[in-house]
Amino acid sequence: MCKPLFALFLHTMPADKGPDDTTFFPEAVRTRKVFKDLILHIHPTQVRKTSIRFSHTWGLGGMALILFLLQLFTGLMLRFVYEASPEKAYESILSIQNQVFLGQFVRNIHHYSGMFMVVVTFLHMLRVFFTEAYRPPRHVNWIIGIAMMLLVVLSNFSGYLLPWDQLSFWAVTVATGMLHYIPWIGDGLMELIRGGPDIGPVTLVNFYNFHTAILPLAMIILMAYHFWKVRKVGGVVVPGGSANPDKEYVPTIPNLVAKELVVALVLLAFVFLLSALWDAPLQERANPSMSPNPAKAPWYFLGIQELLMHFHPFFAAFVFPAIFLSAIIWLPYSKFETNGGGIWFASERGKKLALRTGVITIFLMIILVLLEEWIPEFATESSSWSWFFEGFLPSLVIFLVLVGWIVSLKRNFKYTRNEIAQGVFILFTMSYVVLTIFGIWFRGQGMALVWPWLR
Repeated sequence: MCKPLFALFLHTMPADKGPDDTTFFPEAVRTRKVFKDLILHIHPTQVRKTSIRFSHTWGLGGMALILFLLQLFTGLMLRFVYEASPEKAYESILSIQNQVFLGQFVRNIHHYSGMFMVVVTFLHMLRVFFTEAYRPPRHVNWIIGIAMMLLVVLSNFSGYLLPWDQLSFWAVTVATGMLHYIPWIGDGLMELIRGGPDIGPVTLVNFYNFHTAILPLAMIILMAYHFWKVRKVGGVVVPGGSANPDKEYVPTIPNLVAKELVVALVLLAFVFLLSALWDAPLQERANPSMSPNPAKAPWYFLGIQELLMHFHPFFAAFVFPAIFLSAIIWLPYSKFETNGGGIWFASERGKKLALRTGVITIFLMIILVLLEEWIPEFATESSSWSWFFEGFLPSLVIFLVLVGWIVSLKRNFKYTRNEIAQGVFILFTMSYVVLTIFGIWFRGQGMALVWPWLR
């Protein structure tokens, strides 16, 4: 280990201040060349100085890669002990925690890196959206990024069941049960994922295979293509793109690599510290005959579960998610008046609109959830009309209010389509975040509203 490091130091010295390291340490030269070639395989030899400023990139893509590698490495170690059967899954988790050297620590790293990967991937998507890095020629990468975000969520979800405790069993039961509300194919899709009408041994094996083989392989393929496309379009988008007068380039090594290394070390330190202080949750063994109260979906699906309490299930579990997903996929192909690529929130006016929209949405969602909880529910004579009164009618009202708001922003305040699109995106995103917070911390027994410390 010392020889390569010393050789790297010698290689950075001028020729008249030290011997040629190729004479004394040829193996170090080969190691350095392989390492350099690997870095330059995913990075250009030079990058625009503007593109590596912290104001344009937070290193979120690299953080997602580090978290994925953590998941991969710790998952491989856990595979040596874990057994994917209802009879042995729970005991194998106990064995990992209590009998395997550093087993609890490895499981904690696997657990927290998976959670943070969802968060980091989501934040990365937000950065790309708010800097308009989804515009051509980056539009294909935007679609690939959405696909990877879905794979990250599915990977976490498939791993959620593996401990086979009460928390994981009933969370997966609730989440897969939402598929029932998808018209025509919902029941068939739910039974296909579960391997039958209920959660059982086939479900555990299916989730294990997807979590440990199919989904990681798909993510590796998409990540490789994603990084290649980022390099092909010139790295992180900067204001003005190719027309930007600031065309100062700097070598990737060490300017970009050094920053990536710092971000990686800080992330690893944070995950390791958290894993050393707090253990991953594990409740009692799964009991299919005894449902906990409340039974909640995994935290990233709790926004949908909360929405089910306020809207007809067809609209909450299918219509709203389908509309949002279709809208963000269609976004790069829409026409905008200005090309604000690389500019946060499109403009200063767009930034103010985004801030106002976010704050108003938070307060409005809190008020609506509380009103819906306290105001008596409108009774219908026939449950067959619940889709109209609890789904179509409130959805129509929301749609009309949203259209009126968009028209007002366009005609009265002269906002561009770029700025309006970001405002609408923030409205839906913050709504889901607020619903998720309610689901995690403010729902107690019977999914009634309670203060977090009274649950």
